[in-house]
Amino acid sequence: MTIALDGLGPVRTTKSSGAARGPSTFSSLAASVRDAGLLERARGFYLFVGIALTVALAGLSVAFVLLGDSWWQLLVAGALGLLLTQFAFLGHEASHRQILASGPANDRLGRILAVGIVGISYAWWMTKHTRHHANPNRREHDPDVAWDTVSFLPEDAARQTGILAFITRHQGALFFPLLTLEGINLHFRGLQLLVSKEAVPGRWIELGMMAARWAVYLTVLFAFLPLGMAFAFLGVQLAVFGVYMGASFAPNHKGMDLVGADERLDFLTKQVRTSRDITGGWWATTLFGGLNHQVVHHLFPSMARPNLSKARDLVREHCKTHGIPYTEATLVASYAAVIRYLNEVGLQARDPFDCPLVQRFRRR
Repeated sequence: MTIALDGLGPVRTTKSSGAARGPSTFSSLAASVRDAGLLERARGFYLFVGIALTVALAGLSVAFVLLGDSWWQLLVAGALGLLLTQFAFLGHEASHRQILASGPANDRLGRILAVGIVGISYAWWMTKHTRHHANPNRREHDPDVAWDTVSFLPEDAARQTGILAFITRHQGALFFPLLTLEGINLHFRGLQLLVSKEAVPGRWIELGMMAARWAVYLTVLFAFLPLGMAFAFLGVQLAVFGVYMGASFAPNHKGMDLVGADERLDFLTKQVRTSRDITGGWWATTLFGGLNHQVVHHLFPSMARPNLSKARDLVREHCKTHGIPYTEATLVASYAAVIRYLNEVGLQARDPFDCPLVQRFRRR
C-alpha cells in the first residue's frame, strides 16, 4: 500500500493481505540475519569513522585559530554543532555494543564520546534510551513520548494551560524552532540526573569529565574571542546541535502507532509497528548515523551500521510474508508526517477564549 503525503513524497506501508502471523516469528528472522553474517562487528568501518571525525575536529580547531576575531567564526560554530552530533551517533552505537567486542569496553568508549566530547551524560542517555527501546511509543513507559514542552500524547496536550497551551496548539509550526533549544535541554537533563539523589553509575567520573570538557571549551572561547562573539559562537553551536539531534531522532517514531500502557504485543510486531524507516542510500545512513534504518535498529540494536541496509531487505520481506506493516518514507515526507501528527495532538490544548460549543464539535 502506498499513501501520498501532500505531494511531498510517498509514505509506503508494506503489508501482506493473506499470511496469518500467529506467534512471533522473530526467531526465524534472527536466524536468517545471523546466517547472513549481519551481526558481526565492523571494526574497520568504525575505526575509519572515528579517525575521520577526529581529523575534522582538528581541522575546525585550526580554522578557529586562523579566523581569530571574525564573525566567520559562526560558520565554525555551526560546523562544530554538526560534528558533535556525528560524535553523538558514535556514542549511541557504542551504547548498543555495536563497536567493540565487550560491553564494558563499549561503555568506556561511549562515555568518552558522550561526556568528554559531546558534553552530555552517558548514564542519563543509557537510562532513557534503554527504556525507549524496551517500549517504543508505549504510553507511560516510553520516555520519548513523555511531555517535555512538546506534547506527543493527546492527554498531555489537553492538560496544558497558559503559554504552554499556546505552544501546544502551534507545536507543529514551532517544532523545528523549538529544536534550537534542544541542545541546551540535552545537556541540562543529563546534569540534572548526575546531581540528583538517584543512584547513577559512574556519577563522579562523568561529573569530572563534564567539568573538564566545559572548562577547556569555555576557556578557549572566551580567551580567543570577544565576549559577544564567544556567546554567539556557543549559541550557534548548541542550536545547530539541537536541531540536528532532534531532526535525526524525531522521524523514527513520531506519528507512528501508539501502544497502550497495558497492550500486549510480541517483540517483532511491537518494534516494527512503532518505527519508521527513512529511504535513501549511503547519504541517508551517513547523515543520520544509521538511524534511518530504524526498524532494523530496533530489532537488532547491536547490529553495526554498515550491515543495517543489508538486513533491511530481509526484515522487509519477512514482514510482508507475515502480514506485519512495515513503514518507510522519504526524508521530507517523514518530517511532514511528524508535523501533521503534532498539529493533530496540539488541537487537544484548549484555547480559554474558544466557545465550548465549538470545542465540542472540533475535529480531533
